[in-house]
Amino acid sequence: MFVTAFDSFAVEAFDLDAVDYVLKPVAPDRLERAIDRATSRTASTETRASDWIEEFWVPHRSELVRIAAGDIDRIDAERDYMRLHVGQRSFLLHQTIASLDARLDPERFIRLHRSTIVRRDRIAGLRHDGMGVWSAELTDGAIVRIGRTYLPRAKKMAGR
Repeated sequence: MFVTAFDSFAVEAFDLDAVDYVLKPVAPDRLERAIDRATSRTASTETRASDWIEEFWVPHRSELVRIAAGDIDRIDAERDYMRLHVGQRSFLLHQTIASLDARLDPERFIRLHRSTIVRRDRIAGLRHDGMGVWSAELTDGAIVRIGRTYLPRAKKMAGR
């Protein structure tokens, strides 16, 4: 919501997805309507199904492939790219691991290492390899080392 004495910025405000544009001097009933509109928009935004990303459109050869987030088994960082492992296939996505981690549902995915995110239901077990080193064994037999930073979160997932 914008409250201003200048009507010349109204179009720009709505281009920025403004809820309302109120000109000064503000009448109390006009302000009340604007607040009600902002409150109702906030309430409808909170009832959205999910704030987490549900799908990715990934370039593959000469096409774009749709990959559901729930189909991804593991994500590995490869420099400026993320390798999305989907069954026996993998796809490269140009994105940072931090931004990807922030957009994935933490109930479905867990970051185990600075360069690895795993779908939680793909973890078969955790094991201590000695000298403070922990690893996660995945259902496909792969072993993923758990970074010290991410170990408390992994143990919490396992109820420890």
